[in-house]
Amino acid sequence: MANLLEATLHPAWYHGHRTKPPYFEGWYFKLISAGQEHRYAVIPGIFKGAGAEASHAFVQVLDGVTGQATYHRYPVEDFWAAKRDLDVRVGPNHFTLERIHLQIGAPEQAVSGEVAFSGLTPWPVTLASPGIMGWYAWVPLMECYHGVLSLDHTLDGALTVDGKRIDFAGGRGYVEKDWGRSFPAAWVWLQTNHFEQPRVSVTGSVALIPWIGQTFRGFIVGVWHERVLYRFATYTGARIERLAVGEHDVTWSMRDRGHRLEVHARRTQAGLLRGPSVADMGVRVPETLQATVQVRLSALVGGQERPIFEGTGHSAGLEVAGDILRLLS
Repeated sequence: MANLLEATLHPAWYHGHRTKPPYFEGWYFKLISAGQEHRYAVIPGIFKGAGAEASHAFVQVLDGVTGQATYHRYPVEDFWAAKRDLDVRVGPNHFTLERIHLQIGAPEQAVSGEVAFSGLTPWPVTLASPGIMGWYAWVPLMECYHGVLSLDHTLDGALTVDGKRIDFAGGRGYVEKDWGRSFPAAWVWLQTNHFEQPRVSVTGSVALIPWIGQTFRGFIVGVWHERVLYRFATYTGARIERLAVGEHDVTWSMRDRGHRLEVHARRTQAGLLRGPSVADMGVRVPETLQATVQVRLSALVGGQERPIFEGTGHSAGLEVAGDILRLLS
């Protein structure tokens, strides 16, 4: 019980020390250069399958400009994680909340270097609401758990990718993670912290959630603006007014008793990442880092809307995956 309490209150930590298959856990590091001309997502993790042949560690690298996604597989023995910290090693690659160090020398891609993080902005964790999942984080045997480890921070350092040096000094980053048995049957996820006004970040997802023999559409959205986190989620009592997914865009509006949020994301060509099912890492996840997200956040006062923030986020991550028609219905 003490281990469960401690782990739940520290979503960044590795949760899989005593888990049985099927199980996956992965961290998502988003790296955007100062001029936004270079955009990368680096995803280390582990998959525990029913058979030894399926179990392995991995590092995925997504070039958000070209859409190239590479999957670097390692023996499960090459995965190591601390018990009480975000300190993960996959082969010669090292990941913490302070920096990532990459040393990938595969035929399909060579990546080396180090990028450091400063001024991290974690989603607040309390006993009643331990992170972005709220009280759902305490529910055992959820299909998938989610954590936001930094909504926005500064980057420093450089990576060399296939012989080309990429400078991330002065860039912006974002860190989140997922763990559990498998990804949902359908979801939409978006994130951006590149608005004209600095230190603004928006992250959110809506997905099909299995629950006691049934399925419901759950969602969680956070808007970080002027050191205030505005939360819209199933567990806060917020409701979706509209969710529409077209070939080129996603339109999503929601409200609670005090606020209304409107989001319009433009979809672009995506690279294909791999995601977990209960059997393997065979789920194809289309993700772009070239989306734009228009955001309008308003306060509801006396039946009227008073604008709090309005802007367009660039270098946005966007995923639209799975049975979207079922999600929309």
